[in-house]
Amino acid sequence: MRATPPLLEAQEGGLDIGEMILHHLADSHELEIGSWVVHLPQFSPVHLGPLTLDLSITKHVVFMVIAAVLVMLLLIPAARHAQRARVEGAVRGPKGAANIVEAMVLFVRDEIAMRGIGRGGERYAPYVVGVFFFILICNLLGLVPWGASPTGNISVTAALAALTFIVVEAAGMRELGPIGYSKTIFFAPSGLPWFGRAVMLIMMSPVEALGKLTKPFALAIRLYANMTAGHAVVLAFTGMAVAAGLALNMIWVAPILMAVGIMLLEILVAFLQAYIFAMLSAVFIGLIRHPH
Repeated sequence: MRATPPLLEAQEGGLDIGEMILHHLADSHELEIGSWVVHLPQFSPVHLGPLTLDLSITKHVVFMVIAAVLVMLLLIPAARHAQRARVEGAVRGPKGAANIVEAMVLFVRDEIAMRGIGRGGERYAPYVVGVFFFILICNLLGLVPWGASPTGNISVTAALAALTFIVVEAAGMRELGPIGYSKTIFFAPSGLPWFGRAVMLIMMSPVEALGKLTKPFALAIRLYANMTAGHAVVLAFTGMAVAAGLALNMIWVAPILMAVGIMLLEILVAFLQAYIFAMLSAVFIGLIRHPH
């Protein structure tokens, strides 16, 4: 750990706002805490044939761990409290923060997971609840001082989308069986003559296979683009305020007010993007389990 000069550096007599934005949005091997920089441990890359895996700890990895710990601290005590109340036959619900967490869990379970998945959704509701809270906290961590939003990293959103893809396809295999699941890829509608079914099989099978891949791709890009764009706008207005303040011009008031307004909007976007990701995950699971 060492002290570092302020991030904002004047270049050619002015403030390089673009460099400031890229610095805050990009992942790095350093963790900034105020005026201090913590160098995170780095490991040698692992070579697996043509693939090279870098398992070094980065800033976004640290904040993902923080998000995971916060999810456990929120959900595990709430689950234990609900179980204890159920055993004791308590009529009154929890109070304070536990009441808020339980209300959010019930909303995600009933209005997102069960409504999107349909019959038999109880098996997959914990995944939808978990991914909702994890993405929500990752989104909000980018709004705290010296924080970072892991969901502004395409690698993180791609990993979350890939996990949803695995859950969706596993749910389809479990519900439909090998033959039924194969029909979700090899499309040959009944009621046609053999040559018509052959033509449809050749034409539609690649489309169906591509459709399975576009779903996680859309999940990853939507979450990444929205979180990155929101933080970039907030940082841009903040940089404008700092630049105007350095010039001793009262114009800095307008950028600050706009940055505060967009920051409030970003809080809404953080909840909205977590809701959309969880909702689409539930809908995709429901679609493959109930093809009709």
